[in-house]
Amino acid sequence: MRIVWISSLIFCASLQGASDGFDAKKLAERMDWWSFKALRKVEPPKSQNPIDAFIRAKLTEKGLSPAPEADPRTLIRRLYFDLIGLPPSPEEVAAFEKSAIENPQTAIESLVDRLLDSPRYGERWARHWLDVVHFGETHGYDKDKPRPNAWPYRDYVIRAFNEDKPYAQFVQEQIAGDVLFPGTVDGIVALGFIAAGPWDLIGHAEVPETKTDGKIARHLDRDDMVQNTIGTFCSLSVGCAQCHNHKFDPITQEDYYSLQAVFAAVDRADKPYFADGKLSKRYAETQFRQRQLAEKKKALNEEAVKLAGAKLIDLDKRITEGMKNVKGNTVPQFGYHSAISTKQETEKWVQVDLGQSTEIDKIVLMPCYDDFNKLGAGFGFPVRFKIEVSDDPAFKQGVVLVWRKHDATFMQDFPNPGLTSFSTGGAKGDFKARYVRVTAVKLAPRSNDYIFALAELKVLNEAGKNLAEGAEVTSLDSIEASPRWAKKNLTDGHYPMAPEAEGAALADLRKQRATLLDTALSEAKRKELSGVEAELKLVSKDLASFPKPQMVYAATVHYGTGAFTGTGPTGGKPRVINLLKRGDVKTPAQEVRAGTIAAIAEQTGTQGRFELPNETDESSRRAALAAWITDKQNTLTWRSIVNRVWQYHFGKGLVETPNDFGHMGGQPSHPELLDWLAATFRDDLGGSMKKLHRLIVTSATYRQSSSMEPGGKGMELDAGNTLLARQNRRKLDAESVHDSILAVSGKLDLTMGGPSYQDFTITHPEHSPHYEYQLHDPEDPKSWRRSIYRFIVRSQQQPFMTVLDCADPSIRVDKRNESLSALQALAMMNNGLMVTMAKHFAERVSKEGNGLEAQVQHAFELALSRAPRPDELASLINYAKKEGLKNTCRVILNLNEFSFVD
Repeated sequence: MRIVWISSLIFCASLQGASDGFDAKKLAERMDWWSFKALRKVEPPKSQNPIDAFIRAKLTEKGLSPAPEADPRTLIRRLYFDLIGLPPSPEEVAAFEKSAIENPQTAIESLVDRLLDSPRYGERWARHWLDVVHFGETHGYDKDKPRPNAWPYRDYVIRAFNEDKPYAQFVQEQIAGDVLFPGTVDGIVALGFIAAGPWDLIGHAEVPETKTDGKIARHLDRDDMVQNTIGTFCSLSVGCAQCHNHKFDPITQEDYYSLQAVFAAVDRADKPYFADGKLSKRYAETQFRQRQLAEKKKALNEEAVKLAGAKLIDLDKRITEGMKNVKGNTVPQFGYHSAISTKQETEKWVQVDLGQSTEIDKIVLMPCYDDFNKLGAGFGFPVRFKIEVSDDPAFKQGVVLVWRKHDATFMQDFPNPGLTSFSTGGAKGDFKARYVRVTAVKLAPRSNDYIFALAELKVLNEAGKNLAEGAEVTSLDSIEASPRWAKKNLTDGHYPMAPEAEGAALADLRKQRATLLDTALSEAKRKELSGVEAELKLVSKDLASFPKPQMVYAATVHYGTGAFTGTGPTGGKPRVINLLKRGDVKTPAQEVRAGTIAAIAEQTGTQGRFELPNETDESSRRAALAAWITDKQNTLTWRSIVNRVWQYHFGKGLVETPNDFGHMGGQPSHPELLDWLAATFRDDLGGSMKKLHRLIVTSATYRQSSSMEPGGKGMELDAGNTLLARQNRRKLDAESVHDSILAVSGKLDLTMGGPSYQDFTITHPEHSPHYEYQLHDPEDPKSWRRSIYRFIVRSQQQPFMTVLDCADPSIRVDKRNESLSALQALAMMNNGLMVTMAKHFAERVSKEGNGLEAQVQHAFELALSRAPRPDELASLINYAKKEGLKNTCRVILNLNEFSFVD
C-alpha cells in the first residue's frame, strides 16, 4: 500500500485568481523576498575582476584582509580537480610553476582555457549535475530493476558541458527538447532528465491506474517530475503545496497541480531514436500511424465480437498461435501429464466422458510439445498403449478394444510421432460407447524417469465432429500445474501441430473467420476492416524496414500492455489533473489547467496559466514550461545556476541552500555579487558555463590560499569563512578519489561514453535483483573507466563510494556531505580497489624509476603533485625496505594530502 502524505493543516477551499488562497497582504509579504525580486546589476568598483571588487568591499567593511595567493603547485592541483576532477602530472606541475614565475596571470588563464577545452571537463561537471537531478540506472522502490538505457542521458550531459551549450538551450532540451529541437538527437535523449528519478514498478506495471494504489503511484511520479524540474532549475521547493497552500512561499495548491498537469501525459519508459534526426522523426510518425491503425482495427474487431460472439475471439486466438507455429516458433499447447514413474513398465490411463453413449468413427491422439529442457515434440507419447471404449466408467464390463499392437508387432515400441497425430483410422464396423480410455502400458522416457502425456484426445463421429471437445476427463493420476498441465487441457481444443499441418489448419481457421465476419458485419464495415488491415500490414512492413533504433530511458508517451498502459489508449492525450484536497487521491476537487506559479509569473510578466492552442497536445505544455523557466525575467533560474557553479568552486554557495531560495532557505552572503553574476551570465556571457567558470577561477578570490593565521581576526569575525577572506580547504569527492587512484596507478581508462560499467554481479534478476559488489573483481579492466561511467544503483549503493560520501541517487543532492570517519580510513586502506591499485601503482613506478629511492619519490610526486621533503622521503624509503614498494604505494594513497584538494 502506498502512503500519501496528509497535511494536518486545513485545506483552503477558495482557490481563484492569480493569488489563489492568499489575501493581498499575505501575498505581498511572501513576495517580499530577495529571490522573487528583479535582478539588480550593480556596477562593481573598478577592479581587474569584478568578483574581487564585490568580495573585498565586504571584507573591508568588516575590517578583514584577503589571504595571499596560493602557491603555483596548490593552484594547479585546485584547478585540475575543480575543472576536470583528475590530478595533474608531475611534468604539468613543473611546467606551470615555471610559467607562473614568468607571467602569473597569463599562466593561469592559459591553464584554465586548456582544462575547459579538455573532454574531461564535461565528465567532471556532469557528475555535479547528475547529483542534482538524482540520476540513477535502476528504478528504486521494491523491485529495483535495472535501466539499461539510462546512460544516453548521462552522455548528453557530458556532451552539453563539453560543447558549452547555452544554458537556456540546455534547460529547454531537458524539458521539451522533442518539440523545441525536433530532428535532433539531443532533443530526444535530454528528456532523460524528466525520467531521471525513481519509478515505482509495482505501482505502475502491476497495479492498474483505476486502483487507489495505482493513482497514488502516478501522483507521486508526477510529483517527482515537478519537484525535479522546479527544484533543479529554479531552486524552489514546491512539494509542500500538494497538500495545502505553501505556508511560507507564494505557491498555491492550484499552482502545484498546474505544474503536475504539464506532465500529465508523459511516463518513464524506453524511447527509440536514431543518430539521423530525420530518421527519428519519420520513425516516430510511422509508429504513431501504426498505433492509430491498430486502435481502429481493435475498435472494428470489438464491434465484430459484439455481433459475432465469443467464437470470433477463439478463432483470433487460434490464428495468432497458428501463425507463430508456422513461422517455426512453436507455441507449446500443453495437455494431460501423468504422475512421474521410476519404472517404464508401469500402467497409466486417462479417459473422457462423452456424456452419453454415442456412435464413434475414430479416435485421434495429438502429441505434446514441451520446450522445457529441450524436450521437444512428441514429449510423453507412450511407447506402447491401447485404446478402449465402454459404457462402464470403471471399464470392467462391455469393454471394446479399439486399437493396440497385435501379434508379431506387439513387441515393437511405437516410435516418437513428433507432432504427427495418431488416428485409429476407423473401427471395423462402427461402435457405440460413452467412455473412451487410453492406457499406456510402457511409458515414454523423460530424464531418468518415465511419464505419459497427451496434448489432445479427439473422438470423431462420421461427420468429423469432435465429440470429446470440452468433455470431462478422469485419470489414474495427473500432474496439475495449470496452465501448463491439467486434465482439462486434454479436451480444450488446443494442441501443437507440425508446420505443414499447422499451415493447412491456419488457412481453415482464416476461412472460418472470414465466413463469420461476412455474416456478422455489414459490407461497408467489412471493407473498412479489410482496408485498415491492409494499410496496417504495409505500415508494419515499413516500420520493420528501419534499422534497429537506439534507446534512451526518458519521458515519453508509453504505449504498453497490461496494467502499465500509460496514456497509450487515449493516443497521448494528457490525463485530467484535479486539485487534491489534502493531497489525497480519493478526494479530488476542481480540474486544473497546465501552468506554473501564478504570483511569480504575474510579477515577472510571464504566463501563470498557459494559453495553449491545443490543450490535448502534451508537448506544447512542456514547451510552455520551458519558456517560462528560461525567460530572462525569471530571476530564480539565473540566480540558481550561478549559485550552484559558485558552490562547486568554493565549497558552499553565495546562498547556502542551493535547492531552496524560498523563505525557509538561506539569504545570500553577497546579494549584489549574486545578482551581478546572474545578470552577467544571462546577458553578457550568453549563458556560457565555460565563460562563467573562467570568470570565477581567474579571480583573486578563488586563487587565495586556504591557510589562515591561527587565532587571527578572521577566525573571530568570520569563522565559517562566509566573507571569503581565504579559500575553503576541501576534501576530494568520492569520484575524484576513485579516479585519482586509477590515474596515478596508470590504469585509468579514458574511453568516453556508452553503456555504464558494472562493478557488481546481479543475483536473483528475475524478481528483485541483488547487486553484489563483493563479487566484483577489481582486476576487471572494464571497471577502470572514470567513475562518471559507473552503473548507479539506487537500493544497494557501492560501499566504497558511499563511505566516501557519494551522492544517494534516490534523492536530489544539492550539496554532498563532507565527512571524516574511521570507516573512510579503513576503506582507503583495505578496500579491494585500493589493494589492487597499490600493486599496479608499484608496478608503474618500478618501470618508470631507477632504484628504490627514485621509485618512492616518483610515487609521491604522482600522488601528491609535489616532491617529498627529505624527512618524508627517508621515512618512506625505510618503510619500503621493510614492507615492500607495493605497501609503500598503499601508504602514500592513504596520506591525508592525497584526499584533499589543497
